[in-house]
Amino acid sequence: MKDKFISFLGITKKAGKVVEGYNKCEEILKKNSCYLIIVSQEASSNTREKFERICNNKKVPIIVAYSSQELSYALGKEGLNVIGVKDSSMANRLLQLWNGS
Repeated sequence: MKDKFISFLGITKKAGKVVEGYNKCEEILKKNSCYLIIVSQEASSNTREKFERICNNKKVPIIVAYSSQELSYALGKEGLNVIGVKDSSMANRLLQLWNGS
């Protein structure tokens, strides 16, 4: 499951459907153009709580998992703690992989 999720996250990035970083993710959430948020395990508690609150209000799924290194490896960029998916079908597939389907 883990490898498939990370692999598909990389495919989602190559398709141009991923937003990386705190500010960019916050921006797409406010514009209602985000369908999934992924927060690394190393993100600060303030970051996690803020995105959990926003996602709850906007009804956007959030996954808090993986190390920053794992997420960075999947997307080819260092130091990632917050990732947003801006395509509903890709977000749904990532959620299916996350849930083991």
